[in-house]
Amino acid sequence: MKRIEPYTGFEQGPIRPPSEAESLLIRITRNCPWNRCTFCPVYKGSSFSLRPLDHVIKDVDMIRFYVQAIIEAQDTKRPISQKELFALSPEGDRGDRQALYAAYNFVVSGMKSIFLQDGNSLIIKPDDIVSILKHLQQSFPQVQRVTSYARSHTIARLSDDNLKRMADAGLNRIHIGMESGSDKVLTMVKKGSDKATQILAGQKVKRAGIQLSEYYMPGLGGLQLFQESARETADAMNQINPDFIRLRTLALPAGTPLTEQYEAGKFEKMGEVDVARELLLFIESLQGISSTVKSDHVLNLFQEVEGILPNDKPKMTAPITSFLELSPKEQMIFCIGRRTHCLSKLDDLTNPLLRNHALHACAEFGATVENMDTVIDSIIKRFI
Repeated sequence: MKRIEPYTGFEQGPIRPPSEAESLLIRITRNCPWNRCTFCPVYKGSSFSLRPLDHVIKDVDMIRFYVQAIIEAQDTKRPISQKELFALSPEGDRGDRQALYAAYNFVVSGMKSIFLQDGNSLIIKPDDIVSILKHLQQSFPQVQRVTSYARSHTIARLSDDNLKRMADAGLNRIHIGMESGSDKVLTMVKKGSDKATQILAGQKVKRAGIQLSEYYMPGLGGLQLFQESARETADAMNQINPDFIRLRTLALPAGTPLTEQYEAGKFEKMGEVDVARELLLFIESLQGISSTVKSDHVLNLFQEVEGILPNDKPKMTAPITSFLELSPKEQMIFCIGRRTHCLSKLDDLTNPLLRNHALHACAEFGATVENMDTVIDSIIKRFI
């Protein structure tokens, strides 16, 4: 006899893309069904599960209740207390605090977008996804964007008809972690996909009329494979032409298998300068596409490497080229300054005040040209 899972209240998962910072998070699965990528610290030690459809619907209904109550209070200009909201709730005085906060953040953010969690939500039955999407449309008709993470392997197994049904029901953006287009790199980090599958999945998403964000991870191939990773990833992107290419520079948080390999001397991690060379090669190799490149993550050295291809390619490569032409000492000042948030972009090196802050940071951390990457590793570990 199948055990019926009791509903225990509104749920939210641990992650979402930075571009979904203002989105309402609706959890339809828990954790990641693959969960073997050696570079990823999320979900390790956790098991994957599907949330029952009726639980997801209850979450949406609870958010809708709180949203309506908050909006009504705003319209009447009468403050409404948390206690009053809970008293009005279908749950009575056991109102869900997490749902209330989620609803409040949703309202103040303009109720423009919703993100479906967790790591690979499209793995659930297409009929269930369509039901959730339609219920979201009915509950929040003003929402402009509904998005989800998905694995290429999962999308490749979905029929074009089912993807189109999801698009028609309101799913209009999918985030895929390609990470690399090199089969050698993908195998090394146990991604569970290959280049051909990445391309097939990306093309299927585009064909369904759904916006596509593909993620590229400079540094993932290590020193031995960085050129191949850059070229093969660019080739895959060229065949897909995603709407967005998002840069996510490799970091090595404690506890990941790749970090353990690095500490055991089995993975040759790249320093800042070599990662910059890989990024430059990648962007130079993007040809014949109209993707928007986004450097929207704190781990990226160059936040100014953004633009729309092909016209903005020179603007994107210019700061990387300029950085690589600097003396090793100037490269160190910029890298330490950037990693300590003293500098935001390469041009800040010429600002006397900001440059002085960066120099103080170098002195504080005892940074030299020789130990720069070791110092930066210790800095990055503080915020990942």
